[in-house]
Amino acid sequence: MDVKSAFLNGIIQEEVYVKQPPGFENFSRPNDVYKLKKALYGLKQAPRAWYDRLNSFLLQNGFTRGKVDITLFVFEKGQDCLLVQIYVDDIIFGATNDFLCKKFSKLMQGEFEMSMMGELNFFLGLQIKQCQEGIYISQSKYTKELLKKFGIEEGRTVSTPMTTNVKIDKDEKGKSVDESKYRGMIGSLLYLTASRPDILHVVCLCARFQSNPKESHMSVVKRIFRYLKGTIQYGLFYPKNEKFSLKGYSDSDYAGNIDDQKSTSGSCQFLGDCLVSWFSKKQNCVSLSTAEAEYISTAFCCTQLLWMKQTLADYKCSFENIPIFCDNISAINIAQNPVHHNRTKHIEIRHHFLRDCVSKRKIEISFVPSQDQLADIFTKPLSSETFASIRARLGIMHIE
Repeated sequence: MDVKSAFLNGIIQEEVYVKQPPGFENFSRPNDVYKLKKALYGLKQAPRAWYDRLNSFLLQNGFTRGKVDITLFVFEKGQDCLLVQIYVDDIIFGATNDFLCKKFSKLMQGEFEMSMMGELNFFLGLQIKQCQEGIYISQSKYTKELLKKFGIEEGRTVSTPMTTNVKIDKDEKGKSVDESKYRGMIGSLLYLTASRPDILHVVCLCARFQSNPKESHMSVVKRIFRYLKGTIQYGLFYPKNEKFSLKGYSDSDYAGNIDDQKSTSGSCQFLGDCLVSWFSKKQNCVSLSTAEAEYISTAFCCTQLLWMKQTLADYKCSFENIPIFCDNISAINIAQNPVHHNRTKHIEIRHHFLRDCVSKRKIEISFVPSQDQLADIFTKPLSSETFASIRARLGIMHIE
C-alpha cells in the first residue's frame, strides 16, 4: 500500500510561513506571506507531521503502537491480529484473517488517498517471492545492475568472495586507485549485504580502506564481484515451519587486523530456522587473548538478542534463557563464573553485563564445536567447502 502525496497530509503544529509561490502571487499584496496549515514537501517538519497524523488516526481506530519499534502497529480481534509496518509513505500489512486485511484497506482508503500495490513482491530494492514452502528474499536484479555498472559482466567466476591466503593491510607503498570508484563499489556492496550475508565480512574488511585505496584492495573487491557473478540468483530462504525459538551464534578471530592487531567480532541470530540478523565488526580495543576477543564478541551478540527479545514482545512473543552458541570454553567460563576476576579486570566494564544476563537467566551460553560455528563466515575467509556448507546452513541458496 502506497500513500499518494503522503507529506501533504501532515498538519503543522508550529507557525510556519512561506513566501508566495510562483503562480499563486497576489500582485496587490506582493509582500505578504502564507501561513501553512499543512506540511509541504521540502519542509523539515513534514515527515514528523505525517507520522503524527497517521499515528493519531491508527490509535483512534483501535491499534496499539509497538513499544520498541514505533512504526509497528497491531490490531487484535479475538484470536486474530493485524500487523501494520510503516516506512515513510509505504505501508506493509498482513493478518491471520483476510477479513482484517480488507477492513484495514477500506479504512485507510477512506481517510487517505491510497494506491493498493497487491501482494508484496518488491520492497526497498528487495525482491520477495512467496510460495507454499516459505519466502525467498533476493537482490538478483540489483546484482545484475552492479555487474553491468562496474564492467564485470565478463570473465571467470570464483567459489568464495575471498581467498584464505590473502591478508589485507593499508599497503602504504602500493599504487593508489580511483577513490570515487572504489567508494562507489563498496557502497553498492554494503547495500547488497541486506540479502547476502555471505559477503558481509569481506565487504566490511575492504570498507576500512576507503580513505586511501590501493590496487591490492581493488583486486579483493573485484573478486567479490566475480563471486557474485556466479551466484546472482542466490538469496535468503525463510522456510515455513512451526519452530519459533530465538538463538544466536557468536565468534571472533584473534588479532586479525594486521595494522592495529584488533580482532573482528561476528554473530548471527536466528528465529527458528530463519536467519534474521547478522553483523561483522572490528572490535574497539586490542584483545590480550582469544578468550577476551570471544567474550567481547559474545557480549555484542547478547545485546542484539536482548533487543530482538524486546522487539518480539510487540508481536506477543516472549523468550527466556535465550541460547548463544560459542566455540570458546574459556569465554563461556568467564561469563558464567565471576571468580575469574583477575584474568578479566582489564576488560571494559560495559562488556561484563553479559555475566549479569547469564546470572538472571536471560541468556544461556552453550558450547558449539568449531565445525558447527555458523558465525565463522563473518570473521574470517574460509575454504570453499566450509564456506559452501555454512552458506547453506544460513539459508542462502539458489532461487529460481
